[in-house]
Amino acid sequence: MKLARFAHAGQIKYGVVEEENGAEYLRELPNGPFGELRPAGGRIPMAQVMLLAPCTPTKIVAVGLNYVDHARELGMAIPEEPVIFMKPLSTLVGPGGLIIYPAMSRRVEYEGELAIVIKDTTRDVRPEEAKAHILGYSCYNDVTARDLQQKDVQWTRAKSFNTFGPLGPIITDEIDPDNAPITLLVNGQKRQSSSTNNFIFPVARVVSFISQIMPLYPGDVIATGTPPGVGELKPGDEVEVFIEGIGRLRNQVAA
Repeated sequence: MKLARFAHAGQIKYGVVEEENGAEYLRELPNGPFGELRPAGGRIPMAQVMLLAPCTPTKIVAVGLNYVDHARELGMAIPEEPVIFMKPLSTLVGPGGLIIYPAMSRRVEYEGELAIVIKDTTRDVRPEEAKAHILGYSCYNDVTARDLQQKDVQWTRAKSFNTFGPLGPIITDEIDPDNAPITLLVNGQKRQSSSTNNFIFPVARVVSFISQIMPLYPGDVIATGTPPGVGELKPGDEVEVFIEGIGRLRNQVAA
């Protein structure tokens, strides 16, 4: 099932994405995306709504290094367990939203990623139990002020600027999260291209690991790390994360 969060007629709603004859529509989920999914009412053409970040998490947890090909690119050893960090909720922005280039930084970079969206309260689960707690998957851009990350050593400032966490356009459970092609483009030019089959830690291991550190709640987001090819963004750029089966997350960079 494909799920979206959207603004329509002055209200914010959740809906199921339906397709017919090449056109996309939304049917409202009056009770939201958690629990029994029962669409109601008529179809709303996708062209008549504004898509928002597809969930409202209590936290965003990110994995620092999770692609074998990215580790090779950086000349880094393969970690024995996931390296995680947090991003504040103020970083969250939806499809079409602006990424604001902070005056404090001189080098901002993109990091295209697969995002996991949690379905229910998840604590101390084993890897084989993890996928039962996943609502679905989305596209994510872990925007980073690289110069500040290198200066500070720890990552909080570099990862936490307002709008540094685009998410969307939808959530879907209709992909294999450990075998999904992922691409990032800047101004239409391909900059990152890999597959989640290069994960060091597959989705189930990541969810299990984090759940043993902190409880995860409905709508929480886990960003699973970025493939090789990370590079610079500048004001005026359009950056696009594309994952087959999910769609395209497009955002403009603004000064």
